[in-house]
Amino acid sequence: MSSFSDWFPYTTKSDDGRRLFCIPYAGAGASVFRPWTQRRIGDYRAHPVQLPGRERRAAEAAVDDLPRLVEALSQAIDPLLDAPFALFGHSNGALIAFELARALRRAGRPTPVHLFASGRVAPQVDIGRHQRHTLPDDAFTELLRRFNGTPQEILRDPDMMDFLRPMLRADFALNDRYRYLEETPLSCPITVYGGIDDDLVEAVGLAAWGAQTTAAFELHMLPGGHFFLNEERERLMAHLDKRLASPGPVFA
Repeated sequence: MSSFSDWFPYTTKSDDGRRLFCIPYAGAGASVFRPWTQRRIGDYRAHPVQLPGRERRAAEAAVDDLPRLVEALSQAIDPLLDAPFALFGHSNGALIAFELARALRRAGRPTPVHLFASGRVAPQVDIGRHQRHTLPDDAFTELLRRFNGTPQEILRDPDMMDFLRPMLRADFALNDRYRYLEETPLSCPITVYGGIDDDLVEAVGLAAWGAQTTAAFELHMLPGGHFFLNEERERLMAHLDKRLASPGPVFA
């Protein structure tokens, strides 16, 4: 059974104050957000989420079913819902963050004061019934090369790819199998970020996130491609600073 520290490797149960939970993109681990933990973001502290199957959880099987992953994460995060919190997710992580917010609401648990969705079209936007996770190995590697999120040295290393491929396929399966179910829009503000040069995500799909909230909605385009959150980290964090600073959103 996974422990608290498995899910939150940079968090202790004694950590208090407002929290920004950060959920990584496909293939990435919590360490992507480690630089975010070095300082306060507005009035919040970053708490990266470690999903199964990566980094220190590499021995675990990656979860390829979104409802099952969200259920496990909602249980793991429960001890940290005693203070105001926001959710940030990039690409796959944005979808996980959105469904986590809805799962917490259905369970009558505290809900986020703000949802930040980055690098992914709105969940209700039809992206086609892809089966990318079932591609032959060579075609799957080419797909990863197009996304440009996996270092070339890893893509060229057969042993490393044999090790990472099951986790990567599971992450793609989360999206491939996802089916949006309509619910009442969230009551928290939603801020969406996109990369100006991201040819994988259309701006109209980013704008469609506005239908998922009854509160304020913002869309901001930043320089860079699909992984602008790494290329433009300081610019992104400066914007988050403003959104999460006093007198920011109150605990819902």
